[in-house]
Amino acid sequence: MSKVFIDTDILVYSMDRHNIDKQGRCRSLLRNVTADMRPVISTQVMQEFYVAATKKLDADPLTVKDIMNSFNRFEVVGVTPDIINSAIDCSILNRLSFWDALIVAAAESAHCEFLWTEDLNNGQMIRGVKIENPLQ
Repeated sequence: MSKVFIDTDILVYSMDRHNIDKQGRCRSLLRNVTADMRPVISTQVMQEFYVAATKKLDADPLTVKDIMNSFNRFEVVGVTPDIINSAIDCSILNRLSFWDALIVAAAESAHCEFLWTEDLNNGQMIRGVKIENPLQ
């Protein structure tokens, strides 16, 4: 079964009441992902999700914490010094922000075939991971 790394934006949009179209599409993606693929996130994604949901969307922190418990069905990559070093190289070689490169490096470390994100170019291959924007 293929593995897909899910970037923070997909998770945040699933809660975003200001963008109903993207909210519905992301909820559908997340609801159906385990039927087709093995979902993967990283500790970075979890941290970014908490901050974006509580600050940008003004969601209740305890509600967000409860939502994050549902992430237990995902494989979670812990960001390690090796992944950080890989991200630095990826950032330099691919001219990406460090934070985007850290997402790619985490996806690579988990042997993901795909990365769902709006932050990179759809169809691009970086370090063996195919970038897909499922919202296009």
